[in-house]
Order: sequence, then structure tokens, then C-alpha cells
Amino acid sequence: MLTNMATALFGLADMWVIGRLGDASAQGGVELGAKFLMVLVVFNFLRTGTIAMTAQAAGRGDPAEQAAALTRSLAVAALIGLALLAARPCAIDNGLAMLEAQGEVARHSRTYVDIRYWAAPAWLANAVLTGWLIGQRRVRAVLAVEIAANLVHIGLDVLFVLGLGWGVSGVAVATVSSEALKLLLLAVFVMRVPASRLAWESLRHAATWERSALGRLLAMNRDLFLRTLLLTAAIMLFARAGAQQGPAVLAANGVLFQMFMLSTLLLDGFESSSQVLCGEARGAGDRARFVRVVRVTLAWGMASGIAISLAYAFVGEPFAASFSTDASVVSATADYLWWVVLLPLLGVVSFVLDGVFVGAGWTRAMLLTMALAMAIYCAMIFAPSALANDGLWLAFSVLFVTRAAGQLAVMPHLIRTSFSSS
Repeated sequence: MLTNMATALFGLADMWVIGRLGDASAQGGVELGAKFLMVLVVFNFLRTGTIAMTAQAAGRGDPAEQAAALTRSLAVAALIGLALLAARPCAIDNGLAMLEAQGEVARHSRTYVDIRYWAAPAWLANAVLTGWLIGQRRVRAVLAVEIAANLVHIGLDVLFVLGLGWGVSGVAVATVSSEALKLLLLAVFVMRVPASRLAWESLRHAATWERSALGRLLAMNRDLFLRTLLLTAAIMLFARAGAQQGPAVLAANGVLFQMFMLSTLLLDGFESSSQVLCGEARGAGDRARFVRVVRVTLAWGMASGIAISLAYAFVGEPFAASFSTDASVVSATADYLWWVVLLPLLGVVSFVLDGVFVGAGWTRAMLLTMALAMAIYCAMIFAPSALANDGLWLAFSVLFVTRAAGQLAVMPHLIRTSFSSS
């Protein structure tokens, strides 16, 4: 949870610093640019898939396979990074056009994305290295890296934006710089793990590149990619609908979304834990241990969700107001804050169960339940009568509730079939 909270500070720092300028268009531009770059989240399967493969290999007591998981995932990350750089001009033009940014918001969005896009290959490599360390239960190393990178990021944000007056460009440069630092630090920690030394050898081993091994990796990554693509599409539709309601509402939704992401990343601590622990239990074929992990992580997740909702209820309004000096943005954040208060409670079950499903290798079932939830979400977004901002947040909330219901419905069958001999 602490590691994920440190991750959330990247977005929060950007929104807070740019908000000091008192320019709703600049803040809205950073918000839209950040949403565009959330397309990278569709490649988060590199992190989650690496966690699951590494944890399952650890459950079987197989260090060679743990090393091979790192090698394969880094190879996939390198290929994707090269493809993204090749597609850069077309991707930026078409992506920003789809978000329907207008006027100054469009100009600021373009500035932000043009710079930050270059960090994409580093982000992909960081996803793999972070996932591998978590799969090795070396979460404190990840926490140390996140804290160091965030301190540098916040310092650079303040220096570039408020000190040197670089505005939106300063926010983007600070993010690129801190992502590069994170890559360097993660690489240092990975090389200190004994199993990583086998990764260099696994590059030359034919077993690393066997069709069956690559097939398992690609099948899991395919399902995770499509599931995350749907989730990212939901967020992009949310941003697009917000942009149609003017700069003030767009900027307010950006602030509130960062608060939502903070709560999500905190609760995702239980997702990461369940990925590792359920993966180890699945690798060992231990059904009783698996069920115990599910129950404990759901219980602690719900308790934490209640605590976060209560915290937002009491201090959320002044916290949200601190992100802008524009009166219209501050007023809009207060109007819609109560949705951010509810979302930790409405979303926590789906967050925890995502970790359970990934750790157990049930990625196809997770994709199908996400597809069902997305269909309901799109029906609400594209309803004949246009949604106001409250309706937009309602549709977003229903997305998470529907996902959780679907996962709970199919989980008993999946447990029986996966542990039939236990």
C-alpha cells in the first residue's frame, strides 16, 4: 500500500504544481494529456503477468523459471517500446483528436504529450522490473525506489514549473526525468537478487524461448492486455465526456480522478499481495491456503476501503481544493467530491479479486467479466440523453460494481476446477 501510494504521488504532484498557476486550461491540458498517456496502462500486463509467473515459479521452487520469466518479459517490453516510438507521430495526432480537446486545452495537451511520450520505453521496462521484484516478495525495494523517484519528481516539478516558469513543459520534463531515474534504481535492486544472475544465462537457453513457455506468457498477457484495454477505454470515455462540459469541470474531474487513483493504488496493495500469495498457492497446488488468502485479503481490503472513504468524507474537500487556485475548479471539485468518497467502497472487491484472478492464472475469466461490465458502462455513457457529470461518475461506479459481481459469481467454479486434485 505504501509503495502504491508513492506511485500515486506522481500524478498528484503534477496536478498540484500546475494548479498553482491558476489556469484551468493548463490544468485541463495536463489532465487530458495524462489520460491520453494512460494508453500505456494497457501494457500493465507486463507488471501483473510478471508477478504471476514469478510467484507461481516460486511456489514450485523453480529459480530457473523465475529468471526466465524476467528475461521473457523484458524482451516483450523492448519490442513494445520500439513499436510505440515508431508509431509516435500517428499515435499522438489521432489520440488527442479522439479526446476532442479544444483551444488552449488542446495546445497544452499537445505540449505535455510531445515530451512525456519519450518516457514510454522506460515505463515498460519499469513495469517488468517492478513486477519481478514484487513476485520475489521484495516489495520494500520497490518502495524505496518509488520514494526516491517521487522526491526527485516533486523537486523537479517545483523547480521547472514554479522556479523556471516552464509551465506544462516543466511538468512533462520532470516526469520523464524521474521515470529514467526509477529505471536505473530498479535495475540496481534486480541485479542484487541471486535469481537475476540466472536471467543472463537464460537468454542463451532454448528452454526460455520454447513455444509452450512463450505460449503461456502470451496467452496470459493477451487476456491482461485486452482487459486493461477495456479499462483504459472506459477512462478515456470518461475524460472525453468530461472535456465536453468545459475546462472547469474537466480540471475538477482531473483532480477528483487523481484522488480516486490514490485510493485505488492504496487498495491495490491487496491486489499485489493476492497476486503473489495466490500465485504461490496455485503453484504449490494448495487449495486451503488459496481460499484462506482470498478471504483475508477481501476482509482487509473492505476494512481499508471503509477507512479511506471516511478519510475523504472528513478531509476530502480541503484536500481537493488545494489542487487549484481557480475558483471555478475548486467549486466543481466540491460539487462532485462525494463520488470519490463512495468509490473506495464500491471498487475494493474488484481490485482485490483482480489480484486473485491474475495470481491464479484465471485471466480469461477476468477478461470476460470486464467485457460484461464495459458493455453496461458504454450503454450508460452513450444513452440517448446526454449524461451530466453526476451521471458520468455514476456510470464509472457501476463499472466496478458489475466487475466485482461477475468475478464473485464465477470464482467458486474456478476454484473447483483449478484445485480438483487438492
